[in-house]
Parts: sequence; structure tokens; C-alpha cells
Amino acid sequence: MTASYKPLRVLAGPRARVWLRTHGLRPGDVRVVPAAAGGPKGLVFNALDRLLFGHWLRDAPQTLHLMGASIGAWRMACATLPDADAALRQLGHDYVHQRYDHVPGQAPLASHVSQRLGAALRARFQGRAAEVLSHPWRRLHVFTSHGRGLLRRQGKVRTPLGYGLAFGVNLVSRRALGRTLRRVVFSDPRTAWPFSADDYPTDQVALSVDNLCASILASCSIPFWLDAVQDIPGGPAGAYWDGGITDYHLHLPYAAMDQGLVLYPHFADRLVPGWLDKALPSRHRASPFLDNVVLLVPHPQWVASLPNGKLPDRADFKVYGDDHDGRVRVWNRVLSECERLADAFVGLTRQPSVDAEPLF
Repeated sequence: MTASYKPLRVLAGPRARVWLRTHGLRPGDVRVVPAAAGGPKGLVFNALDRLLFGHWLRDAPQTLHLMGASIGAWRMACATLPDADAALRQLGHDYVHQRYDHVPGQAPLASHVSQRLGAALRARFQGRAAEVLSHPWRRLHVFTSHGRGLLRRQGKVRTPLGYGLAFGVNLVSRRALGRTLRRVVFSDPRTAWPFSADDYPTDQVALSVDNLCASILASCSIPFWLDAVQDIPGGPAGAYWDGGITDYHLHLPYAAMDQGLVLYPHFADRLVPGWLDKALPSRHRASPFLDNVVLLVPHPQWVASLPNGKLPDRADFKVYGDDHDGRVRVWNRVLSECERLADAFVGLTRQPSVDAEPLF
């Protein structure tokens, strides 16, 4: 890395840009931290997550809403534990070292991946769910996608047919997708969201000791790669899938908040609403929803300096195949390199005024 650029870009909506220029970035101003789906890409924020939740935000006593889908839900659940730094470090280790049995040349069975991931989540959270739900000021919100119609149950025929229908319906409009996949958010019941969730068909369910592990597993359950999680306690009956299907990058109506900023470490400079919107660039544009959002994005030159010149991603499982140790070495190097993002954030917070790039 050269000294000609900083490894962390700061982009912000209009309201957030004015605030940053006037006040800088202070822990007491943050009200929401979202965490996107994206699989291994989320590893790039492991060091920054540990800094944020284990140190920088530790003594900020305002209510802080942590919203996550897929790996983002796992990250934010760790952030609600009393030892957030250690829990997030453990997440990095667990994610890097995940390994699945499979027939040579074939992907592992979805049921096997679900069993292994479910066991890992239970090992970390089952005995600590009460701690997650009793943090004095952090509130966890786990995003899932609840199947309707054909997707109400998983099946060899109905699942591909259901997702084919969902793809077609989503082409008509994002809200129309709610006829096949409804957003169900498992939320800490102690404090209401600081904004409405009327941008998409939504149900909110009280997060509890009984459904914490199941909801996080569901939020991580990528269709065809993992099995759906069926009939989560407290929620509507039916199949639950990856939260990224409905809310890939959590492009939510944050601007409706009365006060405070949304601090969003993200691996891209745009927020794609749902996973099925990836192929629809017209839906990638920023919107007035993001008026009070501060987006922290790795600089492209820093990304190019990583092993293979890119962020880790799910394709690495296929690229490295049975070379498990090779993939682990590369991903561990990424974890080491991402300390630079945390260092850059420390420097950012020491500035009395921050000039952010316009998000829109």
C-alpha cells in the first residue's frame, strides 16, 4: 500500500455530510449500525467491528440498533455480547476455518452445511442468548426472508419453481416480491425501531432465547446452499431463508429517524436493496432514504492489494476446492490486512471535521 491514498473511503448522505463537517464523527451520534449480507466479504470488517463494538462505542450509552442480514446478523449478534471484541475475533476464526465434507468434484449437501453452521451458532450463542437480549443499550434485529406460496415449504421441485417465480415478480417491482418472500425481522422487543419498515412487506417478531439461534441460522441460509429453517418459534409458520434475499444491503428508510447517524461499514459504494436486484442496476442508485447515512468503504486500491486482488467471496470455496489450508491462509491474510481499516477509522475519529464524499 502506498501513502497516496487512505484505505477507507467515507461517503455520506447530505444531512450526514453537514453533520460530519460540523461535528466530526463521535460515538454518541450513532443510532444505527447495519451489516449487509455478502458471505466472506464481511470478514474484511472483522478488525473494524472489534474496534467499534469492543472499544469506540463501548461507553456510548444511547440506544444503538444493530441490524444484520446473513453474515451481518452473525456479526451484529456478536456485537451485543459483553465481550464483543473477543466474540467478533472468534467469529473471524470460525468463519475462516469452516469446512464441509463432500464428494470430490461436487458441492457439499445443503443439509450438511446447515447442520455444521447450526452447530457452530449454537456453540457460540445458545448458552448466551440471555446476554444478547440484556445488553443495556444495544438492540439486535435479525433479518430473514419468509417464504409464501410455493416457498412456504422447501422441496426439490417447489423451491426452484418458487424462486423462479420470485425472480419474475421482482422484475415487476421490489414490493411485488413480497407476495413470494416477506421480510420477517426478529427484533429485540425492548425498544422499537427508530424508523418505520413500510418500504417492503414486513413482519416483526420478538427476538427471544428460544429463537435467537434459529433466526441467525435462517438469516444465513442461502437457498440451494443451505436448507431453509422451518417454523421458527414465535414467527409465522413456514420456511425462512437468507435475509439477504429481501434485504441484501439493507437499503432502509433511515432518513425517517428523528436524530442521529447511521454508521455503515460496507464493502461496496452502493446499496443493492435485495439479492434479486443484483442484475438490476437501476435499483442500485442511492435514494433519500440514505440522507443521514455514513458509509465506510474499503478503497479499491487497498482491495487490489489483498491476496488475489479482491475481497474474499463464496467462489473461493470452489476455487480452492479441497485445498482447505490454502483458502485458510489467504483468508487469514485478509483478516490481518483489515487491521489497516481499523487504523484508518481511528485517524478519522480524531479529526474535528470530516469531509465525506457525497453518497448521492
